[in-house]
Parts: sequence; C-alpha cells; structure tokens
Amino acid sequence: MPSLLILVPLIGIIALNLPLGKFMKRLSFLLTLFFALLQACLVLIAPAEFWRQETVDVGGLLTFNLSADPLSLVLLLAIAIVIFATLLVGSETLQDDNKQFNFTNLLIIALIGMNGIVMVQDLFSLYVFLEITAIASFILISLHKDRDALEGAFKYLILSAVATLMMLSSISLLLMTTGTSSFSGVAVALHAGQNYMVLLAVALFVGGLFIKGGLVPFHGWLPDAYSAAPSSVSVLLAGIVTKTTGIYTLIRLVMSVFGFTPQIKAVLLLVGAISILVGALAALGQKDFKRMLAYSSISQVGYIILSLGTGTPLGIAGAVFHLFNHAIFKTQLFVNAAAIEEQTGTRDMDKMGGLAARMPVTGGTSIVAFLSTAGIPPLAGFWSKLIIIIALWMSGHYAYAVIAVLASVITLAYFLSMQRRVFFGTLVETFSTIKEAKAGIVLPAVILAVITIAVGVLFPYILNTFILPVKSLLG
Repeated sequence: MPSLLILVPLIGIIALNLPLGKFMKRLSFLLTLFFALLQACLVLIAPAEFWRQETVDVGGLLTFNLSADPLSLVLLLAIAIVIFATLLVGSETLQDDNKQFNFTNLLIIALIGMNGIVMVQDLFSLYVFLEITAIASFILISLHKDRDALEGAFKYLILSAVATLMMLSSISLLLMTTGTSSFSGVAVALHAGQNYMVLLAVALFVGGLFIKGGLVPFHGWLPDAYSAAPSSVSVLLAGIVTKTTGIYTLIRLVMSVFGFTPQIKAVLLLVGAISILVGALAALGQKDFKRMLAYSSISQVGYIILSLGTGTPLGIAGAVFHLFNHAIFKTQLFVNAAAIEEQTGTRDMDKMGGLAARMPVTGGTSIVAFLSTAGIPPLAGFWSKLIIIIALWMSGHYAYAVIAVLASVITLAYFLSMQRRVFFGTLVETFSTIKEAKAGIVLPAVILAVITIAVGVLFPYILNTFILPVKSLLG
C-alpha cells in the first residue's frame, strides 16, 4: 500500500486545520514526527509485497499509479530522516506559535509532494507532485518575510517557473509523439525510433531538472535560497528537496524512460564535472557559512551526475549511494549551521573562532560530516566516492576520474578552512559566554553523525542490501 505514505499525511494535514483551537497547533509537531518515523519504519521493515503497484483515483479527476522499487526506497528513507531533522530544528528556531504551526503544515505538504515524486509511474503525475513540493518550498523560504528571504524565494520561484515551462512543454511533445505519459509507454515509444520532436522533448525535460537540481550553469538561485531561508528550511532544501525534485527525478527518468544514449551520457558527464569544479572553487571563497555549504552542495551533486553519466550498473550504484550519503551529511552540516547561527547570531566565519570550546557537540559532529563530504575513510562519503571513481575509470573516463579525485582535495581544503575559522583556534571574546545549542538541534546532529559513521563501518551490508539492488532496474 504505497499510497499510505501520501494519504495518511494528507488526512493529517486536513485534521490539523479543523477548527479545534489550540489543540491542533500543539498536536502538529507530534503528528509530523509520527509521519517521519512511520515512513522510516515502513522502508526498513515492510515486505516487498507492501510496495507493489497500486492505482489511486482522485475523484475521477486524476488517476496515478504508485509503487516503490529499490531506488524509491533509498529516497523514501532519506526523506524521512531529513524531515525528522528539519522538524526538530524548526521546533527550536521558530519561537512564534503561528509560524511553527504553518511550518509543520508546509513540511507535511512537502513530505506528500516528495513521496509522490518518488513513487509515481507517469510523467504528468510526476509534474503534479514536483509542483506541490515547489510551492511548499517557496512559502517556507519566505517564512520570515524579510528582504533576503523574499529575494531568495523570488529567484527560486522564477527559475522554477522556467523549469516548469520546459517540463510541461516536454510532456506535451511526448504525448503528441507517443500518445502516453506513463514511464513504460514513453520508454517503449522512444526506443522504437527517435525523431527531432522526441529529442527536443528529452532535452527540455532534462534541462528543467538541471534547474531544479541547481546544477551549473543553472545554479544561480541555489546559494541565495539556501542562505536566505530560515535555518530549519535550509536543512530541508539542502538535505532533500533539490535532491528529490532534481537529482532523483533525473536518475529515474534517464534509467526508466530516456535511456543512456551517447548524447545524454555526454551531457551528464560534462555538466557533472563542471558542477563539481565550479561548486568546489566557489566554496573556497565564501565567508558566509551557509553560502559555503550551498556551493559545496552544487559540487557534491556534480559527483552524482558524473557517476550517472557512465551509464554502467556500478556508476548507477555509486550515484544512488552518494545521493543518500549527501542527503545525510549535508543535512548534518546545515543543522550545525543552524546551531551556530542560533547561538552566535551570525553566519560570517571571519567573525568566529574557537567555538568548539563552547559548542563541543556541534564542533565534533561537524568534523564527521566534513570528513565524509571530503571522502575520508571509513566514513560513508568515502565509499560512495570510491565507487564513483572506480566506475569512471572502468568505463574509460579517465579524465573525469582525475577531476573527481582532485575536487575531493579542494573539498578537504575549504572544509579545513571552515573548521579553522569557526571551531579551532582562540575563542573570540564576543562568544566567550555562549553555550551549546538546544537539544532539538544537537539531537539530530548526533543522530546524523551516527548514521554517517554506521553506514561507513557497515558498508558491505549497506551496499548489498540497499544499493546494489538498484542495478536490477537496468534489466
């Protein structure tokens, strides 16, 4: 019954907005927490029969098929973990009751949208859930209604509208050409014979997903949106929203619909390599903590796209594994950023120093996350990057493999710079009396650090149980 992951949160959000006074406002946190934990438990323990395809009819207006395969399950688990972390951070950083209530409502809407994206089986339904997620994200970014937040939300809105236009145009062309919008139907029609209209449709959809995923050269909105959003919203955006709406969807459609044509593989390899380098080099020059992490996200997403571009089973496994790892360690880093901003009132790394003495848990978990990002063993990020580099080398893309290795060195450089400016050295007198962040921020940071370590240490089990089954989708 995969529809439970959409229908249960939908019923919950309807119940929360019934006119029952303050009771529902107090219940909203617990209800959202329940949805996240339920989803994680179902992914980990539900039998395969639970995820078989089912058809959902929405009042005769929209019918869509839902199912979950190994790729979907990886993303559903990541979504649940990030929603959990986002909720806890939001409970500590949003003091106004009305804002907290609106925040949890929008979080549930984003959860519904992302779950739909991961489980639908046709292009039009995919578009519907992409827009649900995007709308919730626009409002969340501008939650504080200050100038920077509104500017970040506006940039995201404009570029997302461009992506929407491209994807709708693509769906229209594919419907006219193939007569269907289902993944399987479009895939059969595409492989039966290509024409210029079909190639244009594929190019438009891929371009729209590049924008959604914040890949170079369509990345202009991402640093502003990530840095201007409230701390808890930054955790959500960086941790899972762009990865679901852009990167997962790209992986899904290339694997299941468009296919690994020479043209698509060439574009993926080029865009992935450029994103890795531009993101890493841009991160080196940042002094705003959250903007540095935003550019780091662009770089790490480039690794996923680069691995996907190999078109090999090992490359697919590496892309999916790094997608999950990136969701975990980037969420953790933005949780750490929330802790620092909450306690110091600034994101300027040049004004900090020695914070680890006053915030040891934040400093310690930050080290775990940045070492995983840089690909240092035995943490989770090392294994996914190693698989990516081996996949590139085995598929004959030696230059791209070298770029992936060199960019990891740059990643290590800018994160060492961050650690030195923020956590190491002499404690700045201004912050001599600050304390560790509140439990709602520290707890998710610790849990995410434990996940990063555990996935690295248990790599053989994780690889065989969750990652390698994705290769079966290639047939």
